[in-house]
Amino acid sequence: MQGNEELKKRQILSAQIDLSKFNKGDFIKATEEEKKQQDVMGESTTFFKDGMKRLKKNPLAMGSIVILVLILALIIIAPFFVPYSYSDIITVDGKRDKTAANMAPFEYSKLEQQYMDRTGEKLFPHIFGTDNLSRDYFIRVIYGTRVSLSVGVIAAIMVLIIGLVYGSVAGYFGGKVDLIMMRIVDIVYSLPDMLIIILLSVVFQERLKPLIDTCNKGYSAFKAWCQHDCTFHSVWIALLGKYGASDPWTDSYN
Repeated sequence: MQGNEELKKRQILSAQIDLSKFNKGDFIKATEEEKKQQDVMGESTTFFKDGMKRLKKNPLAMGSIVILVLILALIIIAPFFVPYSYSDIITVDGKRDKTAANMAPFEYSKLEQQYMDRTGEKLFPHIFGTDNLSRDYFIRVIYGTRVSLSVGVIAAIMVLIIGLVYGSVAGYFGGKVDLIMMRIVDIVYSLPDMLIIILLSVVFQERLKPLIDTCNKGYSAFKAWCQHDCTFHSVWIALLGKYGASDPWTDSYN
């Protein structure tokens, strides 16, 4: 009796069905029409295909992707066509153009206009104008966008790696370890992002400054050693002299 009662309790708790209550006659095979009704209408798909379908149905997401692709194409292709770099000051005939400061978009300076009138050559327009040091705004925006996107991508990859490792550890051990780790995450989420950034910048600046100084000193010592004391420098100078080139280290050092 006790065994039957325990069996019944287990069946209730585990939501199992007592098949002894049913007879074979209670079960009738389904007809072909009933089987067809149970078939799922539609092709089987993977999570990736399903996600892509949902993405294509979202016009805002698709528009954002198109804009991002255009920006990526622009920051890659534009430097090949714009005759300026990030820090270049506008020059005309090899001379600095002081009249090119603070120009409006698509505006030419007096020297540039005189040069085009004299030679008939069309100069590349300053699409966003220039700053007070006669530097082209457009190319500076392009290079700035490169840096911003690089920082965003690197930060996203770092967050992905840290979150994946942290979540995997919490899920693997579970129990109290998972509980403590999740509470730490809640504490971090409760703090303002700007406060964390300021604290980390101060801490890393103090911690990494000695390391950076040591690396700079080591590089300077290595460069001086290569310039004056080691055989490598003599071989390097001989090879450069053979091809009629100068030593960039010596030029920068002097």
